[in-house]
Amino acid sequence: MNADEYHKSSYSGHSGECVEVREGRRTRIRDTRNRGLGHLEVTAGEWAAFLGTLTAD
Repeated sequence: MNADEYHKSSYSGHSGECVEVREGRRTRIRDTRNRGLGHLEVTAGEWAAFLGTLTAD
């Protein structure tokens, strides 16, 4: 996967409420329904720490 490309987060599921991420040294996160409103940006370490807190239902 190219680091310059956004992809749907696997944690979004099939609800239609999705986020897209662009991973790299800095990870960008955006809402698929509101892409024009911008994105959140975190370090790769912060993103990894966040993902480590998620659990599957």
